[in-house]
Amino acid sequence: MSLFSKILIYLISLILLLLLNIIEVESTDQKYSLETRYIEVPLDHFAATSSPKFFKLRYLINSKYHVRGGPVFVYTGNNGDISIFAQNTGFMFDIAPVFNALLVFIEHRYYGQSLPFGNASFSSPENLRYLSSTQALADFAFVIDYLTRSFYENVITHDTHPVVAFGGSYGGMLSAWLRMKYPYSVVGAISSSAPMFYFPGMTSCDLFYDKVTQVFEKFGRDQCVKTIKLGWDVIINLSKTKLGMDFISTTWKLCGRLKGPEDTETLLNWLGKIYVNIALTNYHYPTDLYTPLPAYPVKVFCDKLTTSYFNDTKGLIEHFGHALEVYTNYTGKRVCNNINSTNDDYTEFAYDYQQCTELTMPKCSTDADMFMTKPWDFEKYSMDCYKKFGVRALPPQWSQVTYGGKNLKYYSNIVFSNGMMDPYSCGGVTGNMSATVWAFNISDAPHHIDLRNSDVADNNYVLGARSFHIQAIKQWLNMA
Repeated sequence: MSLFSKILIYLISLILLLLLNIIEVESTDQKYSLETRYIEVPLDHFAATSSPKFFKLRYLINSKYHVRGGPVFVYTGNNGDISIFAQNTGFMFDIAPVFNALLVFIEHRYYGQSLPFGNASFSSPENLRYLSSTQALADFAFVIDYLTRSFYENVITHDTHPVVAFGGSYGGMLSAWLRMKYPYSVVGAISSSAPMFYFPGMTSCDLFYDKVTQVFEKFGRDQCVKTIKLGWDVIINLSKTKLGMDFISTTWKLCGRLKGPEDTETLLNWLGKIYVNIALTNYHYPTDLYTPLPAYPVKVFCDKLTTSYFNDTKGLIEHFGHALEVYTNYTGKRVCNNINSTNDDYTEFAYDYQQCTELTMPKCSTDADMFMTKPWDFEKYSMDCYKKFGVRALPPQWSQVTYGGKNLKYYSNIVFSNGMMDPYSCGGVTGNMSATVWAFNISDAPHHIDLRNSDVADNNYVLGARSFHIQAIKQWLNMA
């Protein structure tokens, strides 16, 4: 990028910030108000049958800023209730008045209220087999086709519907894949923090935990990483006796007491997920994407873990328990901590199934990072999937065959943005792939921060990313 281009982006970002600050005068409740709608979509988009089955897919819509003929901004829902993503994707609301846009957030099947078989959706492999990214993409295209016929039938020619897709994380993958697989549906896609290349054989398995460690080193300092590394052996050794397990269970306020090695392994996995989620959501202001968190939760966690002295293993466990409450009980309302994944936790269960069947992202840890040293074993992973879901993981080449792997040069009109302090950036698209498939890297930024609402403390890197998105959208809509 030339110096002139950088200066131009910077100036545009300052103007945008002033504009967005004016827009923010309206109340948050008004700004994020959404109407809930449902649409009947095919259970299986790819099977011809004499009696096709349908189910109700939820989508949310905001027409506050829409002017007849204006574009539609569609968020491709990912692994969770769509209302959560709508409330955490303020960028779309911020720019809607600029473009006179209609805002639509489409829920991913099997998440939130879009359950094909109701409460029985997760009861068997047979009912789960319609949960896939390919079916979800067809859902999105189906809804978009309905919306464009409803809003643009008499407004604009049928081959130029101004629909732009947005998505973050897995939703970012879906927004890009929607443009790649259904280019008729959307003119372009903003794909934030999308681990497009995070598949077996495409990204080294050790990079993810290495990036998490870098986040803790940068914001929590070296002593925090050393203490976390020390903690694994302390937990394992203490868990070898009933007294030790009881002490951890009580100190960490676990909902169920540890009873043996399997429970200890579950505890260790739970702890690792917390470290990852804190790193992913290390925003410079309080958030509630996964759970209520303070600003810079990595720093707050590490400060609680390392600022006072402990002289034995039990003291260390007490320090960990106190620090963990930054993530587990920041509001003080949680009675106990459930470390187990249960069938009642549909969101986690559904995404675990998807990771087994198509979204396998290899993770391994080494002596160089702050996690327990653990290799990646695809065969073991596949066997674990079979034990839990009755299905085996798809072969490693699935993503290459289905979505083209790293060969993106034949596609068009996609912006891939990545925060360089986002662990998933290790599998992201961080370089331009063609004349219209661009990458924008955001220094020092966590997970899809550019899709969040504007904040007075946003740095120039984040502002530059949003300005880049706006210019790309204008180009796609022939407004540039």
